Amino acid sequence: MPESHIATKPRWSRADVAALLALPFPELLFLAQTVHREHFDPTRIQISTLLSIKTGGCPEDCGYCPQAAGSETGTKANKLMAVEAVLAEARAAKEKGAARFCMGAAWRSPKDQDLESVCSMISGVKEMGLETCVTLGMLTRPQTERLKEAGLDYYNHNLDTSPEYYGKVISTRTYQDRLDTLEHVRDAGINVCCGGIVGMGEDESDRAGLIATLASLEVPPDSVPINALVAVEGTPLAKAEPIDAIDFVRVVAVARITMPKSYVRLSAGREAMTDEAQALCFMAGANSIFHGEKLLTTKNATVNHDEALFAKLGLKPE
Repeated sequence: MPESHIATKPRWSRADVAALLALPFPELLFLAQTVHREHFDPTRIQISTLLSIKTGGCPEDCGYCPQAAGSETGTKANKLMAVEAVLAEARAAKEKGAARFCMGAAWRSPKDQDLESVCSMISGVKEMGLETCVTLGMLTRPQTERLKEAGLDYYNHNLDTSPEYYGKVISTRTYQDRLDTLEHVRDAGINVCCGGIVGMGEDESDRAGLIATLASLEVPPDSVPINALVAVEGTPLAKAEPIDAIDFVRVVAVARITMPKSYVRLSAGREAMTDEAQALCFMAGANSIFHGEKLLTTKNATVNHDEALFAKLGLKPE
């Protein structure tokens, strides 16, 4: 267990989180920034790069995902990338300033033979001095132990939304399935990366439910990616209304307050955000981003734009 999370923490109820979300905006940002400064340097940003190592053909029916087999997005199903090709991408990411290299595969759960190739990727990326993260779907206990042996630092497995709203987005995997995988990962001694997606038609109560669930895990996630839905044509959520920018900043701020020692990462949807919205997110306690012009299959803000924004705001990569 990471030393920073050993101390006993309070359980956050949905009502507690809803009360935070409802605070006047200046009060909420002040509280979030105060908490942030107690645990992090507010001028530092952790940089991660995400690569899809196996794209498309996933048997799940996640309503937001263009990689689901039933979606009509035109995303082609590709085989697992070769180890050397992945390592070449990792080297390029490090040269552009990434500190963590994340690898995602569109699986419901990995087969053991595929896991061996992924473990080789993890070992190779570790040798470059980068932190490693993978997202591969559901895992068994033996699989998490194998990933730990390979040197994996983080495993990403998002809860996506509140327990109550979950069934409106996904039917092929239960909320408990996700919680079970998180337990296996934590028990293996791997850091947990777990967050959610907002803008899928959920209400404020569901956003409170997501944050309350994350913050009340036995050990809060070490990294908390907050995604704004990228509505992709051909997915069930293609017509979802974009989340209001101020509402998105509120979610970031409450994630910071309720999980003070976690990295809060701006993830999907950042490409469509204004500089002003991103600046407010950093003020609200976001201290990590995905760097690079593609997140699995969707667009991301360009590296040049990020560098210009950081310079404008006086932010520096860790």
